[in-house]
Amino acid sequence: MSAIEKAIEKILSVRKSITNCPIGKMYENGKMPPALVKTHIELDKAVDSSYKKATFTSDTNRMEFLFELYEKYTAELFSKEIPKKNKS
Repeated sequence: MSAIEKAIEKILSVRKSITNCPIGKMYENGKMPPALVKTHIELDKAVDSSYKKATFTSDTNRMEFLFELYEKYTAELFSKEIPKKNKS
């Protein structure tokens, strides 16, 4: 099992253990239980390490990296001219 899969399993386990709170409430801004915050941080680290060895210094740094990857892998999709259809 990969680190990402393990982190996801841990999140599911923590969520299941929080019986007195509907899932929507668990994720309300500023109200996430500390154990759930911790497991999400672990998932973030596992996902980040799948992209590069060095850790991201901030969320902004992570987003910039991901957008650069997006541009790299989609550049050809947007550079090709779409052929015009003949009107009959």
